[in-house]
Amino acid sequence: MGRRRSFDEDEVVAAAAELFARRAYDGVSVDDLVTRLGVHRNSLYGVFGSKRGLYLAALRRHIEHDVRPHLTRVTQPDHVLTWDLLLVAAIDRAPDDPEVAELVSAVFAEIDEATGDARVTEELLGQWVRRRPESSREN
Repeated sequence: MGRRRSFDEDEVVAAAAELFARRAYDGVSVDDLVTRLGVHRNSLYGVFGSKRGLYLAALRRHIEHDVRPHLTRVTQPDHVLTWDLLLVAAIDRAPDDPEVAELVSAVFAEIDEATGDARVTEELLGQWVRRRPESSREN
């Protein structure tokens, strides 16, 4: 019988998602994760296998909890995108990581379906990029 985990895996993944969204993949070290998440390095490797494994878990969690539930509201004028990790992943990791590219492309296709037009999706994402520096300062 293995040892019981001393941390909540979902809380750790959610906190990692916030960290990766703010600083991108290469801006977050394993030491940063250990410090921020309060989890021992061996536990991180034991559960997620690697920093990339945790990153993929964080991206998947972000998509399932923060993106997909809001797709039906994406074109509403008062809806504010809170998809930082998805969009940072699209820019930062997707060009170099086929698994990230596949996740991001699948979600972008879902957004296209929700908006009914890829050009609307592009406009929404462009608006997010333009507003991001301002919203980052506010948070």
